[in-house]
Amino acid sequence: MNALCVRGLRAGYGPIAVLRGIDLEAAAGRLTVIVGPNGAGKTTLLKAISGLIPRAGEVLLDGVPLPASPAAIVRHGVGHVPEGRQLFAQMTVLETLELGAWLLPRGERNARLEEVLASFPRLAERRSQLAGTMSGGEQQMLAVGRALMNRPRVMMLDEPSLGLAPKMIEELLRIVLRIRDSGTTVLLVEQNVAKALGIAQDAYLIERGRVVMGGTAKDVLASEEVRSAYLGTV
Repeated sequence: MNALCVRGLRAGYGPIAVLRGIDLEAAAGRLTVIVGPNGAGKTTLLKAISGLIPRAGEVLLDGVPLPASPAAIVRHGVGHVPEGRQLFAQMTVLETLELGAWLLPRGERNARLEEVLASFPRLAERRSQLAGTMSGGEQQMLAVGRALMNRPRVMMLDEPSLGLAPKMIEELLRIVLRIRDSGTTVLLVEQNVAKALGIAQDAYLIERGRVVMGGTAKDVLASEEVRSAYLGTV
């Protein structure tokens, strides 16, 4: 079963075409990673799926076309943790998490808040702290927690390890696996190719707005093209 299916996706910024007909699938309950060089279109892909930029082509969730409205896409169960976290510095941890569930009724929102805080003890300890005063790793946890507040069926994460210390990267990747193990479909864009392919089940390589390779993460990791271009080995 394919939770998320993209067919012939085209998107860009004004007259600049970035995605030139992307086809990919993120199977239900699995972790799929997107790798590729800077400027390949990885971030644009997630933005297009989320409805943050205009797109052409098909985006299906469990076989049903996703609308182009960001709010409607969230209602359908797609969560998005953007590159750079995109937090409001003057909001507290609690306020930030509640913002992630603004589409839910208050009773359900409160119940979900307790679940997320139980999953992230560090956030629970800092519930009154301003987001802008937290470390980079803590801010990334908060961004992930905010997206989880809406109980997404598909979670998309854009470069979550960017700028983090190695120890925090390991912790963050464990969180990603925990999300996957809970039954949530995960689509991960990650600049650390070796680590991303090491934890994923499926993978796609994007270059110049097109998919140039796809398959199991193990097969993509073993390919000569990926090893020579992104891992420095042959």
